[in-house]
Amino acid sequence: MIDRPAPIRVLICEDQALVRAGYVTIFSAQPDLEVVGEAADGLAAVAATRSLQPNVVVMDIQMPDLDGIEATRRIAGPGTTGSPKVLVVTTFNVDGYVYEALRAGASGFLLKDAPPAELINGVRTIARGESLLAPAVTRTLIGQYAERVRSSAPTASPDLDRLESLAPRELEVLKLVATGLSNAEIAAHLVLSPETVKTYVSRILTKLDLRDRVQAVVLSYRAGLVTADN
Repeated sequence: MIDRPAPIRVLICEDQALVRAGYVTIFSAQPDLEVVGEAADGLAAVAATRSLQPNVVVMDIQMPDLDGIEATRRIAGPGTTGSPKVLVVTTFNVDGYVYEALRAGASGFLLKDAPPAELINGVRTIARGESLLAPAVTRTLIGQYAERVRSSAPTASPDLDRLESLAPRELEVLKLVATGLSNAEIAAHLVLSPETVKTYVSRILTKLDLRDRVQAVVLSYRAGLVTADN
């Protein structure tokens, strides 16, 4: 008898009952996914995360009582340990909200009109510890919004000081990560092995005290290491 890995535990956080029911139906039909709970507002999402200990939280941004950004911060933000991955599912026209959600600790985002197969793959992707950011969306969404934030700041970003801890090659790798390239693509670009690139990425995240590649992308745009025009 072959032992199967434990299913990915999923918590659905969405205030619209019909949308929430749709997610439950989609995910429950997959043998490797288990919907362990639902939440209709941000406070309930935080409480359910603590009691149910899901692997992945599917989070809407615009929810009552506590919005998805603050809920994400409480679930997966700075200072949290052993926290689940958060997948933000929202509409594209709230770019500032998505940007802030990624800063708060989300591991990726999808649009609400994404097909079921894309939602399922998104949950599996971030459950593996990978990020879910398409390069084109990264540039238009994170890049442009980060530039607006940076241009309105009265003083230089403290993120620039954080980048000074990186060696030249690490900065080069970080810049490629921020453009949305995978480890394999970065390895081909720099003529390195994928294992070497993986080591560089791990070292970068450690030095900058970042949780994952998504946070590295946000910091890179916010600090001006890359721009939406790169």
